[in-house]
Amino acid sequence: MYVAIVPNRGSRPAILLRESYRDGDRVRNRTLANLSSWPAEQIETLRAALRGDKLVPADEGLEIVRALPHGHVAAALGIARRIGLDRILPYGSQRRRQLALALIVARLIEPAAKLATARALDETTAIHSLGVTLGLGAVSAKEIYATLDWLVAAQGEIEEKLARRQLRDGTLVLYDVSSAHVEGRCCELARFGHPRNGRRDKMQIVFGLLCSPEGCPIAVEVFEGNTGDPATLVNQIAKLKQRFGLTRVVMVGDRGLITKARIEQDLKPAGLDWITALRAPAIQKLAADGGPLQLSLFDERDLAEIESPDFPGERLVVCKNPALAEERRRKRHALLEATEQDLKAIQARVLRRHRPLRGAAKIGRVVGAMLGRRKVAKHFDVTITEASLSFTRNQAAIDAEAALDGFYVLRTNVAADALSAPDTVRAYKSLAHVERAFRSLKTVDLDIRPIFHWVSPRVRAHVFLCMLAYHLEWHMRQALAPILFDDHDRAAAEALRTSPVAAAKPSPAAKRKAKTKRTEDGLPVHSFQTLLADLATLTRNTVRLASTRTIDLLATPTQIQQRAFDLLGLKSQL
Repeated sequence: MYVAIVPNRGSRPAILLRESYRDGDRVRNRTLANLSSWPAEQIETLRAALRGDKLVPADEGLEIVRALPHGHVAAALGIARRIGLDRILPYGSQRRRQLALALIVARLIEPAAKLATARALDETTAIHSLGVTLGLGAVSAKEIYATLDWLVAAQGEIEEKLARRQLRDGTLVLYDVSSAHVEGRCCELARFGHPRNGRRDKMQIVFGLLCSPEGCPIAVEVFEGNTGDPATLVNQIAKLKQRFGLTRVVMVGDRGLITKARIEQDLKPAGLDWITALRAPAIQKLAADGGPLQLSLFDERDLAEIESPDFPGERLVVCKNPALAEERRRKRHALLEATEQDLKAIQARVLRRHRPLRGAAKIGRVVGAMLGRRKVAKHFDVTITEASLSFTRNQAAIDAEAALDGFYVLRTNVAADALSAPDTVRAYKSLAHVERAFRSLKTVDLDIRPIFHWVSPRVRAHVFLCMLAYHLEWHMRQALAPILFDDHDRAAAEALRTSPVAAAKPSPAAKRKAKTKRTEDGLPVHSFQTLLADLATLTRNTVRLASTRTIDLLATPTQIQQRAFDLLGLKSQL
């Protein structure tokens, strides 16, 4: 017996239960029943019974042998392949290239120590589907470290390929420096230096990041922990000129990085342009009596160009930001109040009867340490004797500083017809992209710190790996912005600004997302990390059927998961 489907012209086909029998030398068929009214599930069950399949209750007919988080892997790995991150890896064994790609993706979706990453990628102990998807099989920690060594050896080649994609002659290049603290005392690069995260008790390494004008990371370099920011600039100039083959580049860096000495000794001889800012003493000199910076010019404007004989052949773009001025006044007032309270506390220690603080040298050390920490020593006149301490505010110094609240001066040698004053301000403010990169690298996303490696090649490999992971994250964020708290309508946000000096404002779309916590199509808005966590619930399941046959099945994506894959231009069945 068998089930036959018979076409019925324009009507629904007839579903018939038939039987074959032999009539002499001929095989004939006869219809035993018309099953057209049966539900499809019953018909399939009858077919299975006629085939001789073993029929068991549904809850006993299959078994989920394994369920691995998969959606975040599919998203990150899919974008890595779409942007050609796998193709910029140097030639080598296929397994080595697959392991390098796996390390980059793993750093993004689940940053962990290298031993933990090895366990996550090993198919026998995998905690997500990355190793399974790439077919890595068993993965050892020794292989992970060998791949790291191979990756950092190819760093120059990889960065050159990224530069060819993102940079052109005449483009802006953003550069800034940060630090990350190191655990232990054996790291070859670790030194005590200027900590950006306040960990003065830890040695650190310094690393400099080169980015495109949009903030896409291009190259990273690691230095000893006590290296000053300006000292790192000469390496970047050589990198841009010699390795990347760029002849005309505008370097954008902050006032502590692109200094007068670096301009004269490094940038000018290399033939590179620059945009930076002046320090406070230089601004005060410009604003002194008879100076080119007349504060009255800014009663009705917030942007103007001036010239100064101290900066021949350069343009000075003066900006006044009222919001910044108010913040500086608030901060100064708070620091002065706190410092006065501390000075009064020291006075009390000097005047107390029981174990008073005595000696001008001892009192001076205590006062100096406190004033140095607050950085407001110039605003107080302090008198110290062997048994007394007195102080007053230096109101003249306070007023002189307050007069320049909200002012900053940009310095550039780029001609006005190539880069207008407003565009110069926008270019300098684009350093915020690098700050965002540091925030992702060091805190919320990639956990570059603390560093546990000891030998310098491994430290450099770790930092380079984190940079490649942020390169991948940057591309994902661009595509996923409509469902993230990121502002995805930058054009509308820029249109709201009356001046490039004014503080950035969120677009109406970003305000709606922040207020309602919903996207325009009613889906929940995520941060980047919570979206990865949501995607991870799309599992890759190994299912064993009653016949002992196993198959791989993906869970059905939710609406927000499908929206994410649509924005990324991917299919979830990776």
